[in-house]
Amino acid sequence: MGAAPDQVVDQCPFEPVVELVFDRWTSHVLWTLATKGRLRFSELHAQLHAITPRVLTERLRKLERDGFLRRSYYREIPPRVEYEITQLAETLIPAFRVLADWSAAHLDEVHAAQRRYDAENQARIHIGPASD
Repeated sequence: MGAAPDQVVDQCPFEPVVELVFDRWTSHVLWTLATKGRLRFSELHAQLHAITPRVLTERLRKLERDGFLRRSYYREIPPRVEYEITQLAETLIPAFRVLADWSAAHLDEVHAAQRRYDAENQARIHIGPASD
């Protein structure tokens, strides 16, 4: 049975997940917490040294809002805050592992294809556009 003519059909059923999980730095934070366990802000930042503290704070808040992260605040002197993934985020770990395995198995092929493409297109720039 087809969709009604005025009904929009989502051609990519996992697009909402990509937007939630694979936004810049989001997957890095989730993967780090999934593999390292509960971490304090400074420990997490040390693992992701290229991220700025401001962006890390934004990512952590977003992940907490989305239900992927639990923030624990301890009233100590000095106060202590720790972050860990939730059960919901743990359900993503198998998908992350599949992507990591795919990356290990095929990323060299992607890089080779990119080098071939770049070399061919560099030649086209010097020769001129191809006629169709």
